[in-house]
Amino acid sequence: MNQSVNPLHSNVEQMVHKITSSGRISRADQRQFMTALLSKATLGSAEEALINRMFDLLRAGRLKVVD
Repeated sequence: MNQSVNPLHSNVEQMVHKITSSGRISRADQRQFMTALLSKATLGSAEEALINRMFDLLRAGRLKVVD
């Protein structure tokens, strides 16, 4: 059985990787991230895990919000 890659998940995953590897999230990053997530009717467990990871990093002070 051939499983196709969900392009939205891949895009969100790339954004999360970029943000977490830099330790910074800009307002533009935040807008792009939210737009990608809100464009889906429902979120899968993988997307939920990515969102939780971002919030955990923010709460822990390991992700800095910049303009």
